[in-house]
Amino acid sequence: MERLEIKKIIGFRKKLFGLKIKLVTLFYFTGKLIGGEIKHKYFIRFLKRLLFFLSKMRHNKYVKIGKFTKINLYVPAFPSKAFFTACSKVLEFKEKMPCVSALVSITSACRFKCEHCYQKFDKGKDVEIELLVKTVKKLQDKGIAFFNIEGGEPFMVFDRLIKVCDAIDNRSEILINSTGDGMTFDRLTELRKRKNLIGIMFSLHTHDPAKLNNFMGRDDAWDTLVNGIRLCHEVGIAVHFNTCLMSHEFYDGTFEKVMDIAKQFNGAILQLIKPKPAGGWLESGADQFSEEDIDFIKKKVTRFNLEKEYKEYPYIAAMVIEEDKSLFGCTAGATDRFYINSKGDVQPCEFLNISFGNIKDEIFENIYVKMRKQFHIPGDCLLCEKYSREIFKLYKDHNLKTLPLPTDISEKIYNKWDRGQPAEFYKKVVEI
Repeated sequence: MERLEIKKIIGFRKKLFGLKIKLVTLFYFTGKLIGGEIKHKYFIRFLKRLLFFLSKMRHNKYVKIGKFTKINLYVPAFPSKAFFTACSKVLEFKEKMPCVSALVSITSACRFKCEHCYQKFDKGKDVEIELLVKTVKKLQDKGIAFFNIEGGEPFMVFDRLIKVCDAIDNRSEILINSTGDGMTFDRLTELRKRKNLIGIMFSLHTHDPAKLNNFMGRDDAWDTLVNGIRLCHEVGIAVHFNTCLMSHEFYDGTFEKVMDIAKQFNGAILQLIKPKPAGGWLESGADQFSEEDIDFIKKKVTRFNLEKEYKEYPYIAAMVIEEDKSLFGCTAGATDRFYINSKGDVQPCEFLNISFGNIKDEIFENIYVKMRKQFHIPGDCLLCEKYSREIFKLYKDHNLKTLPLPTDISEKIYNKWDRGQPAEFYKKVVEI
């Protein structure tokens, strides 16, 4: 098959492309205005909101994947139908703006034993696939424009993966997380038929094969990764990475070596994950980052994303930038994203081990409304970091064997928490 073309866009070309996005989006929604789908009194405000959002993409490298271009990890590629679904988020003027991104686990099955796994204690039977598919369809109707599908390892339950992907039409984009385990040429060829699939995201936490094998708990982890990447390129599916590094690894050259190998693998996007005290790290806690560390990392990321010297490297979507209070803050609780685990628990975020209900036991809409009510005003407090010790204490005090915390115990966390102040984007966008 023909190799998928990946192009990075920075500098003057990025500015020109930004202008193209604005013009095409203007024409698209002008058509909606003429068709009566947008009220005249909101149209100018809507356009101003969109411009405000696009201004927040200035720290990003744009990535052209085939015919479509990513300007942000969680924003569907332009000019897909899913992109305009995401834009419609800021069309809401009376109620809380809709959530546009969902992380959905389709199975807990996995042959690896990653020490940091946020699902380490998510024990239980996978939710019935028919119920999960029904829930995914409801989410599309609620405005979810970006579905991140994961496991465990989704390719170990390929029939479930296909059913979920088939339930998602072109109003939304699909990104699949994988270790490469269970991938075959035929399975990827079948997935590639879904035109709204933007790629496969692999875990790449080190440049060293032996260290990755040790971290993931299997001697074949690196070989499985490399084989999966090779198959994706053969089939014509974009390759992305997620990377979780400790603070010292940004000073000792590890970060640069990971970026080098990600470039060699022809990665399009690299999600830079900040270590979180959840799952496997709930008890021990995660590596601590000082304000100086955060500033240092931001400068590195900005260089790799914007400077000509690093143009051919993957676009880095860095948590330390996105979740900063000067940008989006904490977007959990279906402010902009949330999580459904493999057994059906609805969580504000994969790193926040509490539950607002289970789709097997309650009507999904009721759970969703309850959760969004708790997150009605977006805050800048990183709840997964602030309340991890309390979550672990409740886990131990109640002699629990699984996570997330049951709904009644979870209430002890969210009924008294302090979510901080509204992050800059959400504070200002509602004023426009």
